[in-house]
Amino acid sequence: QVRLVESGGGLAQPGGSLRLSCAASGRIFSGYDMAWYRQAPGKERELVARISPGGSPYYVDSVKGRFTISRDNSKNTVHLQMNSLTPEDTAVYYCNRLSASLVWGQGTQVTVSS
Repeated sequence: QVRLVESGGGLAQPGGSLRLSCAASGRIFSGYDMAWYRQAPGKERELVARISPGGSPYYVDSVKGRFTISRDNSKNTVHLQMNSLTPEDTAVYYCNRLSASLVWGQGTQVTVSS
């Protein structure tokens, strides 16, 4: 069974940075749009950013200019560089295909607090 493993979360101060990584067993990223999602307490899971197989990114307005999504198809990994973090970015972050067709991993907790 394919497993998605997110890592890199933690506690950051407002204005700080974190870099999230997503790895998976098998070549399940190649040829697919990949995405990062997040779910804050009491809220539904939402799309944060996506990246095409060729590397073209898209960001939701709330993270535009602060987050950068990237991928390494040869290593089957996807990353999310998060800068200028705010408390509103606090959530559990997940990666998946844009279609969310893979079984969700456990995610990685990001907490932004002073």
